[in-house]
Amino acid sequence: MKYKRILLKLSGEALMGTRQYGIDPVRLAEYAQDIKEICNKGVEIAIVIGGGNIFRGLAGASNGMDRVQADHMGMLATVINGLALQSALEDSGIQTRLQSAIKINEVAEPFIRRRAIRHLEKGRVVIFGGGTGNPYFTTDSAAVLRAIEIEADVILKGTRVDGIYNVDPEKDAKAIKFDHISFDDVLRKGLKVMDTTAFTLSQENELPIIVFDMNKKGNLLKVVSGENIGTKVNL
Repeated sequence: MKYKRILLKLSGEALMGTRQYGIDPVRLAEYAQDIKEICNKGVEIAIVIGGGNIFRGLAGASNGMDRVQADHMGMLATVINGLALQSALEDSGIQTRLQSAIKINEVAEPFIRRRAIRHLEKGRVVIFGGGTGNPYFTTDSAAVLRAIEIEADVILKGTRVDGIYNVDPEKDAKAIKFDHISFDDVLRKGLKVMDTTAFTLSQENELPIIVFDMNKKGNLLKVVSGENIGTKVNL
């Protein structure tokens, strides 16, 4: 395996599968099998999941809700998704720990960096819930922050498209895909990879990002093996 320790970032919407909201058990089981496959290869895996399939704080705020309150609701949604993924992984025989940035001790461990690293070293998959624990920060920011803290080799952003394009490939059939692109080129071209805070944090810490299609069976293994799947963003 090319990468020894990874941070996998999944959107909450990815867990919906073909549904309009909530969690699709079939999609969840598929992800669990993909993650198990690389776990069995000795890869140390940490995961951050969004909460957009249940509640998105920014959307709540745009509808008149207090932004801080809405973001706290979004954090709880990520914990729900974390619990669902934890259950699916443990059903497939993978030891898992869920750590939360907000205190919810009955269902998740508090986030403690040294403990998280120790779990990874023991071969457990660690799921980070609750975002950063602070309002106004997205789960993209949480993913980059946790990746830096656990000294991950790479951030793998699993999406429903197979990489980064010059325009939205779902709207323009002539969209051009990038196999490799620098942080500076992403900023210069105005491409959307992560929110600005998360992207800048990744750039400053020289942490590469690979954007790939998580919904295609076997892609996660290919990425971790070093195959040219998706788009790699680095210096």
